[in-house]
Amino acid sequence: MERNTFAACLRAVRENAPLVQCITNFVTVNDCANILLAVGGSPTMAHDIREVEESVAGVQALVCNLGAIEDVEAMRLAGKKANALGIPVILDPVAAGVTTIRRSACATLLEEVRFTVIRGNASEIRALALHQAGGSGVDVAAADAVTENTLPAAVALCQSLAQSTGAVVALSGAVDILTDGVQTVLLRNGCPTMSRITGSGCMLTALLGAFCGANASPLPAAAAAVAAMDLAGERAEALRLQKGTGNATFRTDLIDAVFNLTEEQLTQGVHYEVYQG
Repeated sequence: MERNTFAACLRAVRENAPLVQCITNFVTVNDCANILLAVGGSPTMAHDIREVEESVAGVQALVCNLGAIEDVEAMRLAGKKANALGIPVILDPVAAGVTTIRRSACATLLEEVRFTVIRGNASEIRALALHQAGGSGVDVAAADAVTENTLPAAVALCQSLAQSTGAVVALSGAVDILTDGVQTVLLRNGCPTMSRITGSGCMLTALLGAFCGANASPLPAAAAAVAAMDLAGERAEALRLQKGTGNATFRTDLIDAVFNLTEEQLTQGVHYEVYQG
């Protein structure tokens, strides 16, 4: 993956203004809509089971966020319709291993829908890959956190899930791991304050929808989306430290930073490597 690929993917989003359907939870629905507008896309939050199939026929990407556990059937119907139409589908398996209903929902969705990208934290990815319980609410469990020491095992886990599902797997953490099961990319941007606001992961998943909806190749598109979010986080953190503000202002500055992100900033600021194992 070349450095200029990140900028090219961002340019495609802004040129094509993809319409992204988000079936997501009520806690983050507004932020997901606004970050899509910030990056140059357009949101629709249609989630009623009576209209999702009709609605998805007019979009460029579908996002299924398990935070909306009550809408799993809508996700299944919309996902199958999107598959039939060749529309990319993104899964955010929120708290996938925490409860029986979530483990069951993930199993159903993975069995019936072909996902383009699966994005989650390390606990969520582990729960999907190993079919086991785990996690700490919506947050990553301390034992699952990706460090330099655990990186090889985390990469292997992501590669295994990518190979079994056919999806690009994006693991979000201190080191972001993205893989299609063959090529693996590591990103080392972002900041800890991103974990101190509700919905940073959901917003990232929405961005993945925009980037995949505007670009034909899922792995570069996913890497560019993650890099854009991480760099926006860094810029928001710099403002937080400069002004002495807190996490509420950080959230607004994060969305603003996505809005103002330039291709040059993305090209020069991204810290990435193609993992050689």
